[in-house]
Amino acid sequence: MSKKNNTEEIKEELAEEKLTTEETETTDEELSEEEKLSVELAEQKDKFIRLYSEFENFRRRTAKEKVDIVMNASEGLIKELLPVLDDFERAQQSFENAKDIEAIKEGVELVYGKLKRTLENKGLRPMDSKGTDFDAEVHECITQFDGGEEQKGKVIDVVENGYYLNDKVVRYAKVVVGS
Repeated sequence: MSKKNNTEEIKEELAEEKLTTEETETTDEELSEEEKLSVELAEQKDKFIRLYSEFENFRRRTAKEKVDIVMNASEGLIKELLPVLDDFERAQQSFENAKDIEAIKEGVELVYGKLKRTLENKGLRPMDSKGTDFDAEVHECITQFDGGEEQKGKVIDVVENGYYLNDKVVRYAKVVVGS
């Protein structure tokens, strides 16, 4: 019984659609050229407004995503540095009760090694500056020192190491240059 009802409903809907399309066809014939252009213009305006709105939504969404990425960019690094921070806190607590300097020294060296490995795994690597020619692209000259003719223009000493992050300079090496 329900199949008959469904079939009848579908037939009625098809008949209504057929009538609607026939009415539209006769209406199109009755419309003047000016009215047709006016209808087409209205459709194009509507299409333009919808596309513009969609683009504005896309622009806002991508701007929000960009802000989220910037805000959370260092989350992975921070999570990897937390165990190192925990190690430093434990070392600090052990300083109060420790009497053996060698044990403290060894503990600090272990924490330093862990920190260094974590940063290297993220792409950080130190510059090798001492003894190389001074390069303003990667070095910052703190002072010049008379080192003779063989040391002229060379890095004599490194005051503060410089670092690369994935082949990009993130900190310039502060150096003493021979003059």
